[in-house]
Parts: sequence; C-alpha cells; structure tokens
Amino acid sequence: MAETDTQPLAQHEARSLLLIDDEPAQAKLITAIAARGGWHTIVAPDAETAIALLGTREGTQLSAILLDQWVPGDDACHLIAELKSRRPALPILMLTTSASPLLAVEAMRAGASDYLVKPVAPDRLMEALRAVTTREAPRNELAPLTEKMAAALDFDAMIGTAPAFRAALAQAAKAARGHGHVLIEGETGTGKEMLMRAMHGASPRSREVLRTINLAGVPAGSLASILFGHEPGSFPGAVDRQIGAFQHCDGGTLVLDEIERLTQQAQQQLAEVLDSGIIRPVGASYGFRVDVRLMVTSNIGLDRLLGSGQFDAALAARLAATRITLPPLRDRTGDIPALTRHFLARIGEQPGLNHLSISDSALALLAAYDWPGNVRQLQSVLFRAAVYCEGNALTADSFPQLSEMLGGQDSVPARTSHEGVGIMLYTPDGNLRPLEEIEADVIRLAIGHYRGRMTEVARRLGIGRSTLYRKLSDLGIDNAA
Repeated sequence: MAETDTQPLAQHEARSLLLIDDEPAQAKLITAIAARGGWHTIVAPDAETAIALLGTREGTQLSAILLDQWVPGDDACHLIAELKSRRPALPILMLTTSASPLLAVEAMRAGASDYLVKPVAPDRLMEALRAVTTREAPRNELAPLTEKMAAALDFDAMIGTAPAFRAALAQAAKAARGHGHVLIEGETGTGKEMLMRAMHGASPRSREVLRTINLAGVPAGSLASILFGHEPGSFPGAVDRQIGAFQHCDGGTLVLDEIERLTQQAQQQLAEVLDSGIIRPVGASYGFRVDVRLMVTSNIGLDRLLGSGQFDAALAARLAATRITLPPLRDRTGDIPALTRHFLARIGEQPGLNHLSISDSALALLAAYDWPGNVRQLQSVLFRAAVYCEGNALTADSFPQLSEMLGGQDSVPARTSHEGVGIMLYTPDGNLRPLEEIEADVIRLAIGHYRGRMTEVARRLGIGRSTLYRKLSDLGIDNAA
C-alpha cells in the first residue's frame, strides 16, 4: 500500500505529489521539504504501486510525480512513458545520481518535465515543483545538468558586448591580478560564479585550491563548523576533528555564494576573520592564521541590505574594496544572439543532441522575453528546445511557452535591418544614431567577438593597432572592455 504524509495541511492549500521511491530516509526528507511548500506527498515504493495509484480517487488529484530513477533502474524512461500515457497532463520529474546529458535527453523525450541530481537542495526541489505546476516559463530547469557542460573557465567564456557587461569584465580582469577580497552582485543566473572562477583562473592563486560553498544549502547551525572547522566534543555529534573551508583553502580562494543568507552572528564572525586573518575552530582554545582570498556573491544589492539593517557594516566594508555588478540579461538583449549561438554550439556537443541553427523569428522571440532567470535560464530553455527539436534549426515554434506568454508570435517585433548583431543603428524615434556611438559599439563587438585579441581586432576592422588604441582612447573605451 502507498504511504501518505500525515502532516496536517489545509485541503484547499495542499497540492498532491506522488513520490516513487523505495528509500524510507529519502522519502521522509522529500516529504518534509515538500510539506513546507504546501505539498501533500504520497509515497509509492515501486512502479506497480504507482501505476495502480493513478486509477484511485487520490491519484486523480495529483499535481506532479517525482520519480527516483533507482526504483525502475534502466527502465526509468519506460516507466515515465507509461505514466505519461496514462496521465498526459501530469508533470513528471526524475531524481537521479547521474548528471549524464544522454540520460536527461532520454528522460525528457520519454515525457519528463525536469531532471534533478541527488542530493537535491530544498530550494532546487521547490523551484522545480513550482515551475512544472505554473504556467510561467521555466527559470532554472535542468540547471544541474547544463552547469556541468564542459566550458572554459576563463574570461573568453564570458560572452557579450553590452557596455555595462564589458565594463564589469574589465574591472574583474584587473582585480583578478590582485589578492583583495571581491564582491560580485547581480541577479540569479547572471554568471556571478562563472566570473569568479574566471578571476581565480587569472589570479596569482590559480594553481591553488578553489572551493565554492552555496550558503543557501547550509543550515545556520552548521555554518561555523563548515567555515572554521571544529574540535572533537565541541558539540553533540562532533566525534572527530573537522578542517574548515578556510583552512582547506589556505593559500587559495574561497567562494561564498549568496552572502546575504548569512545570519547576523555569522556576518560578525566573518568580519573578524577578514580583519585579523585568524580563524578559531569551534570548541578550540587556539587560533591560527590563514591566507585566503574571499570572493562572495549576492543576489541582492548590499546597499539595500545595509539600509534595512540586515547586513553587517564592518563585513560590507571589508568586501566592498572590489565590487562588481553584473547586469541582468534584459539590460543586454543585444547579446542574446551571440549567447544563443554559443550555447547551441555547446549543447550540440552533448551525447544524443545535434548541432542546431536558429531562425530570425526564434531570435526575435528570445529577445522579446525579459528573462527573470537571466543567462542561466536562457541556456536551460535552449537545452529543452534542442531536446525536442526534430529538424536542423530552432524556430519560434520551438518555444511555445515563451510565445504564449508574450501573446503569440504576431505580437513579437521582427528583427529588421535597423538592428545589427547586438548593435542598434537607429534611435527609438527612427533616426540614425551618431556615427561615433555606432563606431564605439562596433569596436566593443569586435573586442568581445575576438576575445580581446587586439591584433586580431585591428586586422578584422582593417586598421592598425596604433589606430585601434587611439580610437579606444578617443571613444572612451577601456582596453579590456
């Protein structure tokens, strides 16, 4: 018989989740996480129980299915197809230990809506459930998969010519050569972690350890131990000595993702460590000095947090010496064509997928959307479209959700000759932009396209290097921008 979650929930608020899982501990954890989001979980230990349950009164009220691949094993895709044939409108998510692109492609083609890699973070699970049960365009679907696609972790991998974006890269490239702490601000999905990896790779510490901790997935009570380590017996369950992240990264770089999630006490502790350079493990009567470069990200501007008293001023002062802001994708829509072609090239290298081109109508559709999940969301949406594409090119029909949200393809402005590849030739009132502005954009585009190789930029523009550098100076363009 299927087991049901017994937590009291108001029936009008609860949505039902069918969890197909034969591991009691994992089932209990997922049930608890889902309950916090208003979900009532029904656990089926095997495929037969799950299929039978679909025909019951309880089964007709399901909102989603979460399937652990381990239960049916190699037959997971067959089970997904079977469930989908019985309940076509019911979204199915697959939970697995594998990050194989081929498995994801097969699961999605069988009917899966999303693909989660174990151990799944609570935020990731709830976001996936929200995405498949609302009509909004998916934001970070397939994030664990797309983020594992091989990519160069250097500044060459940062695609874009928008002035604000190039200015952020120029600032980052200059800061990378130093040893100071770094703060990168920007919305979720703008590329903050990727930029930090590029900075580490270009820094004097590039051969030393780099460790990233996502603070969203760290319980507040465990944070001090994870960062600073602990001594045996320092708290219940502390049997052995643990080396903290700061000691592990001695000589290297430690990245703390979503710094705004730190508690006030943890913020003060971190500020003291940055001020003294000395860490003290939990329960230790001693401390020792470490040499760690700290890089942190924030999805929320620290100025806003400081203004509301939610962030420690001393810590902010220690972090703000190098402060870089990445613009959202909606503010650099001219970069969407180049980003799209870059991602399609990488996606085409994955097992089970083809190299695809993209039509102008599809690019116009992508450019018309405001991308709340930013570059990461664009990559995920392109991956999904590529999975289901049966031809050699993506078209506007490959993105039905975006088209529906934007009011249909007829409401999407077509790309015209008024637009270059990321360069606007006309002002909004229909007049030509000044030649100096267009020339500056062309030079920025060339620098981005040829990854800052100034000899190649000059050659392709048909001018000498000295002329190029003079134009950079005259037009106020940073050499690294």
